Parts: sequence; structure tokens; C-alpha cells
Amino acid sequence: MSGYSDTRTPTMPSSVKIVVSGGHGVGKTTFIGAVSDIEPLVTEAAATEIVVDADDPGNWADDPRPGIALDVGRIALDSSLLLYLFGAPAEDDLALLWDELVDGALGTVIVVDTDRVDDCHPVLDYCAERGTPFVVAVNRVDGGAHLDLAAIRAALGLGHRIPVLDCDARQRDSVKKVLVTLAEQVVSHRVDHLTARTAG
Repeated sequence: MSGYSDTRTPTMPSSVKIVVSGGHGVGKTTFIGAVSDIEPLVTEAAATEIVVDADDPGNWADDPRPGIALDVGRIALDSSLLLYLFGAPAEDDLALLWDELVDGALGTVIVVDTDRVDDCHPVLDYCAERGTPFVVAVNRVDGGAHLDLAAIRAALGLGHRIPVLDCDARQRDSVKKVLVTLAEQVVSHRVDHLTARTAG
């Protein structure tokens, strides 16, 4: 009997993650919800368990130990790749949480409220100190202070190579633009490291 039979075993999709952070009430949950294929989950599972078992949603809220509230979203980029978005607070007393969350992450989106620009400094400092690729998304909220991007860049002390862009966290296309910019920043960051390593 002739013919072709596909005997390949279906494989589970791979996953990558991005961390979304910023001060309280800056729009992290809204940002994640705008692009997530699922309703964003709010879980208090310990960060270590969330990161290790991200591919199994059943594990997100099963850890009995005290944890911190995190928003979790998911985007199916294609049949073989899932992108998870983890929303986390920017408090500077959560270093252990951040170490677990950022481990293995592509990079971080730092959401900024123009009325409270300084609230993002803890996570900004964390990413800068550890060399984590990041972009700053300025969430333009109705009625908020109108600061242009140059003023926000100056207030945060950011160099020209760090993307600072406007964003409406309620709009899918606007959030997608931020994520694409982060992906480009990740590539640029890795090329820079490779170039420096080769030159050394």
C-alpha cells in the first residue's frame, strides 16, 4: 500500500513572556486586556510558580503560599508560539518578585501616567541596572497632564536609544505598536551585546 502518512506527534506550543509594569493605576490591566486572547487573570500565586508553570493555566492560582497579585494575559502569535504578558507593580520592595518575573522574559513595558511620572522609577532603575530591554509607554488618559514625550524622556533621564512612545492602553492597535517596538528594542539590545562580545 502506497501513500503518505504523517506520523509526527503534535508538539505543545512554545512560550515567551513580557513583563508589563508601572505605578498603581497607570493602566497595566487595561493594556494587557486590550491584546490578550483571554480575559486577563488576576492571580495571587507566588511568582516562581507562575513563571515556571506558565504554560498550564491550571497552575496559576494553585499555590497556597502568600503571593502578590499579578495580571496574566496570553496572545497566540501562531500555532507554535504563545506570548504571555505579566502585569506587575513597580514597588521597590518587591525585588525577589522582579527577579523571578524578569528571568527569561524578552523585556519589559513600563507604563507611565503623565500625572505621576515618578512612580515608574523603581522598575526603571531595576531594568537599567540589570540590562533588561525596556520601552516606556505613556498612557494618554483623558484629563491627564499634557506632557510631550521629550519632557517625559528628560524627567526620567532616558537616553535617545530608549523608546518612549504614546499609547492608549484601551486600544488594541496602540498596544500592539508598543509590543512591536519592544521586540525591536530586544533585537537591537542583543545585536549590541553580540557586537561588543565580538569586539572584545
